[in-house]
Amino acid sequence: MPRKNYGETSFGERLQAIRKARGLTQVQLAEAAGTTQPAISCYETEAGYPPSPAVIDLAKALRVTTDELLGVKAAKVERINDDSEARRMWKRFQMVAGLPERDQKAVIRLIHSLAGSSAARP
Repeated sequence: MPRKNYGETSFGERLQAIRKARGLTQVQLAEAAGTTQPAISCYETEAGYPPSPAVIDLAKALRVTTDELLGVKAAKVERINDDSEARRMWKRFQMVAGLPERDQKAVIRLIHSLAGSSAARP
């Protein structure tokens, strides 16, 4: 079956571009979307589209709409700074998403507390 293109790029090219813009590896995206790295690799390189439930999970994991992922609308993705410190911090922050909700809220409160106290400093 030939690869179908909607918009200027194929689904796999869009998926890969959005994943990289988010600073994610295939393994990290697979974990966030509840699938495997070989599946992500297949979606990025093979003809066709993943099953509908997988498209929904990928869109949620990448924080884009399914329309953006499918190329119906242009994806609004901010590129993560290539600074290694920023990447390291982003990866740490992504780890928070894997915590229980109660712990996530505690981390957010701590960040707000620290950010508020540093803003008050001269």
